[in-house]
Amino acid sequence: MKNINKNSMEKNLEKQYLILVLPGLIIFTIGLIIPLLLAFRYSFTSWDGMSAEKPFVGLKNYIDLIQDSDFRSAWWFTIKFTIGNTIIQNVLALGFAIALDSGIKAQKIYRTAFFVPCLISALIVGFVWLKMFSNVLPAVNDLLGTNINFLLFGDGKTVLSGLLIANNWQWVGYWMLIYLAGLQSIPGDLYEAAKVDGAGAWTRFRNVTLPMLAPAITICVVGITTGSLKVYDLLVSSTKGGPGRASTSVIYQTYTTAINGRQYGYGSAMSVSLVLVLLLVALIQVKGLKSKEVQQ
Repeated sequence: MKNINKNSMEKNLEKQYLILVLPGLIIFTIGLIIPLLLAFRYSFTSWDGMSAEKPFVGLKNYIDLIQDSDFRSAWWFTIKFTIGNTIIQNVLALGFAIALDSGIKAQKIYRTAFFVPCLISALIVGFVWLKMFSNVLPAVNDLLGTNINFLLFGDGKTVLSGLLIANNWQWVGYWMLIYLAGLQSIPGDLYEAAKVDGAGAWTRFRNVTLPMLAPAITICVVGITTGSLKVYDLLVSSTKGGPGRASTSVIYQTYTTAINGRQYGYGSAMSVSLVLVLLLVALIQVKGLKSKEVQQ
């Protein structure tokens, strides 16, 4: 009798779990899975996004992608932006987290100050930094009598630096909190034992802090990398892919091709290639970083 009651309770719980998960699963399927499948289907056509006919062209779109210099240029910018973001944000976020974990005064105020920018839309962030670089900071030049070039968005050689500044200003605080949570979960006994063994600050950081932070490092590296590969909204409100094509990302190129250029089939091929790269990069990073966690 007890087994029957136990089995019925488990079945009821399973039904309740399914009911709770079902709305999210439906939204995920409609909002992500179905569009992905449709994009994959349309990538083999020359559909313009408007007409009823969707002529099948096979692998032509993917072959054209390899030969498309604009698409290669978009990938080159996206790769540079991703590498810069991944390195800078991880280093700054970890540095700020260590500083806040050291017991400085007004820690909560600093946490809030660093975290608030990530609550702002990237569209607004792009607009704010556009005004900063074009109006506010040049006015500081006039005030101080200096001649520093703050027009970073207006030059193809400096636009990447300007975008990295804007993006890092927005997101460093978010990743800092993840590192801070990881630091505060490290048992103090490990540091005490290391001090007893005569380990200095750098040795403790290398042999205690970094190994114990491995899960947080995995989250931050993968999150920053995949987020950087998808950069779009920041560009819309700041550079619009310019000057020229100096800051055109893969998603920006995909949008202009599919929507503005009415090459929906070709744009779908671009989006499919990006999804495949995102999956590949995430899998490689997770596998590599997780293996480090296991070893330690």
